[in-house]
Amino acid sequence: MSRRALHSGIERLLNRVADEAIMPRYQRLAADEILAKAEDDLVTIADREAEAILEEGLSALIPGLHIVGEEAAHADPSVLERLSGDCWIVDPIDGTHNFAHGKPPFGILIAMASGGEAHAGWIFDVPSRRLCIAHRGTGAFIGDEKVRAQSSGATPPVAAISTIFMDPEERERVRAHVAPHYRLVDTPRCAAEQYPRLALGTNDVSIFNRTLAWDHAAGVLWLNEAGGKAARPDGSPYRVDDLDGTGLLGAASPALWDELAERYRTL
Repeated sequence: MSRRALHSGIERLLNRVADEAIMPRYQRLAADEILAKAEDDLVTIADREAEAILEEGLSALIPGLHIVGEEAAHADPSVLERLSGDCWIVDPIDGTHNFAHGKPPFGILIAMASGGEAHAGWIFDVPSRRLCIAHRGTGAFIGDEKVRAQSSGATPPVAAISTIFMDPEERERVRAHVAPHYRLVDTPRCAAEQYPRLALGTNDVSIFNRTLAWDHAAGVLWLNEAGGKAARPDGSPYRVDDLDGTGLLGAASPALWDELAERYRTL
């Protein structure tokens, strides 16, 4: 399949999922349609319906390619073994907490990976229908427009630091040793929004603690292809099959990343 045909098929699929599974439920969820998978980790009936449509559609685009979906992996952790091979990686609704509470942002994340590394990614903001696309080595795009990452230009730089999944001690160390060097802003609780913010001059740096493949595979690739930088705090590349890894730093430029990493390593 040509790259153009693949993009066209995925764009149609993303809009179908938005129209059929997500937006009809937006701000209309009943209490029994929102469940807690774990503390501060929700799933809705729309997540499950969206993942089912995505699996069907992706299987039709490339028959036989394994699919690692967030909800499938939650139901059967053995699905995660597929991350080391050739696979799709799917987050049917990224930002479920926002969606369940009837507010944006929320989106759909899709990546293609081989040998533990993402080589293509799509970041779809459902309410606005903004589509970010990246292929390894060819740059980052929003629709047909190529994107080059830019900082906010603010002094001090703007930081969105996700502390939700940090333990209390790490949270306090970040607040004491990293936060004072930045102007802190709220995170959007949605990677499908946070990665574009890092490239589009809204935020300069971000810290992520939990680094699940469906949350970060597409975003890390897209930001790096845009000329920003996302990597583990020690500088090693993010791998989708690193199931035990924690900590991920993102920045609008390599220089901003280096400054953040130096401060983070002192924790």
